[in-house]
Amino acid sequence: MLRLNNVEVVYLNVVKVLHGISLAVADGTVVALLGANGAGKTTTLKAISGLLNVEEGEVTDGSIEWNGQRIDNRNAVDIGKLGIVQALEGRRVFGHLTTEENLLVGAHNRKEHHAIREDMNMVYHYFPRLRDLRHNIGGYLSGGEQQMLVIGRAMMSAPRLMMLDEPSLGLAPMLVEEIYDIIKRFNTDKKTSVLLVEQNVRIALNISHSGYVMENGRVVLDGS
Repeated sequence: MLRLNNVEVVYLNVVKVLHGISLAVADGTVVALLGANGAGKTTTLKAISGLLNVEEGEVTDGSIEWNGQRIDNRNAVDIGKLGIVQALEGRRVFGHLTTEENLLVGAHNRKEHHAIREDMNMVYHYFPRLRDLRHNIGGYLSGGEQQMLVIGRAMMSAPRLMMLDEPSLGLAPMLVEEIYDIIKRFNTDKKTSVLLVEQNVRIALNISHSGYVMENGRVVLDGS
């Protein structure tokens, strides 16, 4: 279980972005984190995944716990080894690698080759289009195909908690419905917890067990 307790985040030792955020993601659940641009949603994900340091940010107060252990003082590599993976906003793919090579990057911390191949087939089951494109260069895929690839790469890490940052951004409504259906199926099939950042309230709450609404770095509403 993930739990944030009154977390504050400051950038460059000056700018406070999160003001006492508290939330929880129970095992096997989908939780939506909603709000407008600039509300602090992405910063919350980066605080959890350990990526704040890249942008000179830090957790200055409160705590972040994973199954009862504090992780806010750990680096991104160690947090990733716990099974916490973040798919960044903006369809970040390795443009010079093939689709299959991009997927294998997601399994870079894993050793068991048979299980990796099984999970590759699992991703292709959820995203048949990626199987067709497995030898294509990632940088030449369409926006929707790149979003599938980013989510598939996160699945390849065998996550215990998968954090997705606005997976609907810039996609056609029909494709958004398809991707969200796959996210829900993955959650149901694998019992993987999902923390979902979105501005599209309707589609996010449609698959979520509970949700939080953020404004100006604070949680202003929560419920299930």
